[in-house]
Amino acid sequence: MTEFRIEPAWLQPQVPATATALPAPFYTGAGAATLDRRAVFARSWQLVADASRVAEPGDVAVAEVAGVPLIVVRGADGTLRALHNVCRHRAGPLARCDVRGAKALRCAYHGWTYELDGHLRAATEMGDAQAFDVGAIRLPEAAVAEWQGLVFAALDPAHAPPFAALVAGIDGRLGQDLAALRFDHRRSYDVACNWKAYVDNYLEGYHLPHVHPGLNRLLDYRSYDTALAPWHSLQSSPLEASDNFYGQGEALYYFIYPNVMLNIMPGRMQTNRILPLGPGRCRVEFDYYYAQDEQAQARIAADQSFSDEVQTEDITICEAVQKGLASGFYSAGRLCPKREGGVWHFQNLLRAAYAHDAGKSA
Repeated sequence: MTEFRIEPAWLQPQVPATATALPAPFYTGAGAATLDRRAVFARSWQLVADASRVAEPGDVAVAEVAGVPLIVVRGADGTLRALHNVCRHRAGPLARCDVRGAKALRCAYHGWTYELDGHLRAATEMGDAQAFDVGAIRLPEAAVAEWQGLVFAALDPAHAPPFAALVAGIDGRLGQDLAALRFDHRRSYDVACNWKAYVDNYLEGYHLPHVHPGLNRLLDYRSYDTALAPWHSLQSSPLEASDNFYGQGEALYYFIYPNVMLNIMPGRMQTNRILPLGPGRCRVEFDYYYAQDEQAQARIAADQSFSDEVQTEDITICEAVQKGLASGFYSAGRLCPKREGGVWHFQNLLRAAYAHDAGKSA
């Protein structure tokens, strides 16, 4: 594992025509994971739940953001909250799995009980404690937003963009109501690469003809386009083959900073969360959603097989790239202005986050 020492020049914003990729230490350095947790994940919106998991009062979904355990709770008043899943007594968990219809939140360690809004209701056997006010204790709360059937949370909303700015313009482009699609299943993959290497790979179609022959036949590489917004990007392409199992329309690949992807085809969506597991490992969580129509079962079976094929190809190349980054012989290369605009956009957002963090630490 390489030493991680940031050179000031690495954090300067770049323009597409002369841009280079992030240097290798951001992907391999011993301090890279700590920096990302602090500068990126703790200061951004994170996808934490499918809204169907917390649809009714008392529904609880367990999550984690930047190492902080959370519970997403639908209160008795219908309000959605993202509470810290850490008891104010001695840090025990309030929930260890999803729950339906809970009346309260009870710590598994010593039984302290909280209302669904996070206020402490009762503390077992604390009657002899002096100057102890049950009513003054409550669980810390993260910001929460519900959008298109998905729930996002932000630990530090003061340093994250407004949620409306994060997704501005997406609703009008979709052509379908994502919240009407039904969750089907999750598939997870552990990948031997840094989370940013996986995101970089997602953000460009440059590799399609070389890595994804099947996907390249489905899409129109000549018409493949990347559009950039302040906090997200969109790669899109018409569906080329008239007999494909998705039907007529287009493929929309949305990236929402810093680690969420929405892969949208007619009647289908995948959400991808890229979760760091260390400098050289990440987990990719795919949640599959489908329209419930006459073609649903055939679409699901064909889509799963095709997605597995594409994901295997992506894992293979990303793991090979990580080895190259860690080789000690890689110098940051030039980006292709025509095909790697999404990579440039993402890496400039990272540079800004790292520069902000360096300024606070100085």
